[in-house]
Amino acid sequence: MKRTVSLIALAAATVAAPQFAAAQDDPPSIATVVKIAGIQWFNRMEEGVKQYAADTGANAFQVGPGQADPQQQAALIEDMIAQGVDALAVVPMSPEALEPVLGRAMEAGITVITHEAASQQNTTYDIEAFVNEDFGANLMEQLATCMEGEGEYAVFVGSLTSQTHNQWVDGAIAYQEANYPNMTLVGDKNETFDDAQQAYERAQEVLRAFPNVKGMQGSASTDVAGIGLAVEERGMEDATCVFGTSLPSIAGQYLETGAVDGIGFWDPSVAGYAMNKVAQMVMDGEEITDGMDLGLPGYENVTLDGKVIYGQAWVNVNTENMADYPF
Repeated sequence: MKRTVSLIALAAATVAAPQFAAAQDDPPSIATVVKIAGIQWFNRMEEGVKQYAADTGANAFQVGPGQADPQQQAALIEDMIAQGVDALAVVPMSPEALEPVLGRAMEAGITVITHEAASQQNTTYDIEAFVNEDFGANLMEQLATCMEGEGEYAVFVGSLTSQTHNQWVDGAIAYQEANYPNMTLVGDKNETFDDAQQAYERAQEVLRAFPNVKGMQGSASTDVAGIGLAVEERGMEDATCVFGTSLPSIAGQYLETGAVDGIGFWDPSVAGYAMNKVAQMVMDGEEITDGMDLGLPGYENVTLDGKVIYGQAWVNVNTENMADYPF
C-alpha cells in the first residue's frame, strides 16, 4: 500500500544575447549558459539571473540551446567568447564535452563559474546546491519508504553524460544496496534527454518490460511528469511509487493525482543568482572561503572543497507543502 512521503525536489528557441561594447567603464557582462532554453527549470533560473542584474546593474543575461545537446551549448559559449563577455556562468549538459571551450574562455581572460559540474576542470569555481550523492540517497530513502523496502525499481537520467543526474542515481543505488537489500534495480539507466515525452515513452517501456516494477526515480526536471503520465494512463497510482527532481510547476498535477509521490529540488533562481554573484566576487578579487555566507538561502554556510562550493539547499515537497513553492 502506498504511503504519503515528504521528499526532496520541449525544444525552445535559443535566447538572443546582446552585443557588448568594449568601453572599460561598462558594467560587467555575465552570460549564464544553461543546458536548454524554454523549460520551466531554466525559466526559473533566469528569474534569478534577471534579479541579479536588477540588484547590481550588471549586464547579466541567460541563453540556452533549443535542444539538450552539448555541441549546441558549446557553440553558444563560443559565441559568448567572441562577443567578449567578462564572465560565463554555465550549467553543462556534459562537463567533459565543454572542457575545450571553457578552457578557451579562461585563456581569453573570462571568469568561468559552473553549476551541476563538480568534476569540471576548466572552471574558476563550481557551485553545487548540495553534495549530489547525498541528494540521491535522500531521494532513495523516500522511494524505499514508499515501497516498504522491497520490490523492483527503475531509474531515469536526462543524459548519460549529465554529471549530477548520474551522481544522484549512483548515490541512490549505493544507498539502496547498503540499506534496502530486498529492493532490486531493473534495467539500465533510462535516458530521457530532459524531455517529458521521452520520459513517458521510457516509462512505458519499463512498465512493459518489468510488469512488477513498484518504483521509479527521475533526475531531469521533466522526468517525473512523463513517468506520472504513464502511471496515470495505466491507473497504477496506488501500485507504484514515483519520486524525482522536479518543480511544482512541472509535476504539481501528478502530485495531486498521486501518480507522482514526491519531488526534490533546489530553487534554480537562487542558483542562478549565486553563480552570477560568485562570478562578480572573483572579478572583484574577493576570496571565496570555507564557511562563507553568500547571503542566499541554502548558501549561508558553504563548504569549499578545492574549487567546488557546496551549499545545503534542497527541499522535500509533496502535496502537503507544494503550495509553499509557487514556481
